Amino acid sequence: MTITVALVGNGGIGTQDHQNSMYRPAFERHPGFQVVGSVDEAEVLSIALPLAERGKAVADAIRAGKHVLADKPLAATLAEALEIERLAAEHRVVVVPAHHQRFGAALRSATAAVRAGRVGLPWNVQCDFVVAGGDPAPTGELVNFGLYPVDVVRALLGLEVRRVHATGSPDLVTLLLDHDHGVTSTIVCGRVPALRDLPPGGLAVHRYRISGSHGVLAVDARKPALQVRTTNTNGPVWTGPGTVDALLDVVAAGVASGRAAIGPHDAVQAQRVIEAAQRSIEAGQPVETGE
Repeated sequence: MTITVALVGNGGIGTQDHQNSMYRPAFERHPGFQVVGSVDEAEVLSIALPLAERGKAVADAIRAGKHVLADKPLAATLAEALEIERLAAEHRVVVVPAHHQRFGAALRSATAAVRAGRVGLPWNVQCDFVVAGGDPAPTGELVNFGLYPVDVVRALLGLEVRRVHATGSPDLVTLLLDHDHGVTSTIVCGRVPALRDLPPGGLAVHRYRISGSHGVLAVDARKPALQVRTTNTNGPVWTGPGTVDALLDVVAAGVASGRAAIGPHDAVQAQRVIEAAQRSIEAGQPVETGE
């Protein structure tokens, strides 16, 4: 079965155009999707509008009975994300936020290992998610990138965040997170100046160290990949399907079954942490997530 998809918008945070740089190429090469020119013809809408417009567009698509792939963040505010979650349940459509980093091969293997008890009872996760070069986000990199590692840590542990202590600058932020059952995590996230061996905006570091009662698991989430140098480009290239390709597999399976492996609740919980981190930076102290 081929699923029809229409592309809505080509904006994002700052100069981003994830629609044309990420989603369009992935849809065009995926055997389960056909890109069409009309929203009325489409079963799925790929929405990548500027952040201020995105939440309303996603809500309108849900009311029209469309399944949605939404660029990250799903919405500009927690209130908007909660309304989208409510609407998706009411209208019984699939809404997949583009938290594609959790679907990298190394992270999927790590998640399975943690859930299988390979490190015993996890007690701490340390993460570095750092991009080199590219255009700084006008929102600050916490809003731009922070949800990626927050979402991955939630997927690894299966535990919600209850308290956040955040510190740093618009470019680089450290998050100290308290999860259920006394588990903690530390995330360093942001952007540093350009590096010679990376394309602008490329991931310089994306790694996790998961400590448990019976062992430690170290994960380089940029793998498996090859470093490829040509006359025009220099950077890592996935050796298999990339994270966005895996995300579209999730969308296709969700449309077929009525339930996706990731949904608006995941976006709500990530947004809850990001907004708590913003409050923590302003207050200079830890804050509750407020759930």
